[in-house]
Amino acid sequence: MITAAANQRADASRALIIFAKQPAPGAVKTRLAPPLTPETAAELYACMLQDTLDMALHLAGITPFIFYQGGAGAAGFFAAAAPGIAAEPQQGRDLGERMKRAFAAIAARGCREIAIIGTDAPDLPAGYVVAAFTQLEDEHTDVVFGPAADGGYYLLAMKRVWDELFLDIPWSSAAVLAVSAAKAKAAHLGVALLPPWYDLDTPADLERPALLAENTTAARTGKFLRRMRLSAT
Repeated sequence: MITAAANQRADASRALIIFAKQPAPGAVKTRLAPPLTPETAAELYACMLQDTLDMALHLAGITPFIFYQGGAGAAGFFAAAAPGIAAEPQQGRDLGERMKRAFAAIAARGCREIAIIGTDAPDLPAGYVVAAFTQLEDEHTDVVFGPAADGGYYLLAMKRVWDELFLDIPWSSAAVLAVSAAKAKAAHLGVALLPPWYDLDTPADLERPALLAENTTAARTGKFLRRMRLSAT
């Protein structure tokens, strides 16, 4: 359980949106089942979620907000899993609209610099998130992308809501980043890139040495994966 009251301690001028799901079997990490069962995939996702929240809560001067998907019990789940972090359901027909509405909702609170991440990169270095906000301090930078190994992005940060970045994007494809960056440049926006990182999305990712290491920053995820490997032997 995450217990720090982050929304009461951080500077609201910088906000980190976390897109998350309620860990329900059959609703999360479906690309990992098989080899995992739907139940095991949900357990893994719960670990990834908690590792992501833990990282976010340790970012000085950055307020985390959760936007979630889930069933009737989702609000109660996130209230228990992350007390002190404001959480509300995602709204929109597709990923782009849901992201745009989340950005707009946080901008309406007065936040000047906003970033969004998911929960698929549980060992994402906190320094990369901080670097995104540092990049936004540059007057020539309007948008920051964190390139993901699969052709998407693990982070998007902006100074204001640019609708172009959420319209007609081939979501869940290897062209997401390329199309998004092209749209930003076509709108004459200054674009900055963070170092690349990866998502835990495929069976091969379950064997990533960085996640399996005892000293991984994704402590819960790493422990779960190591235990799963031992049980398979």
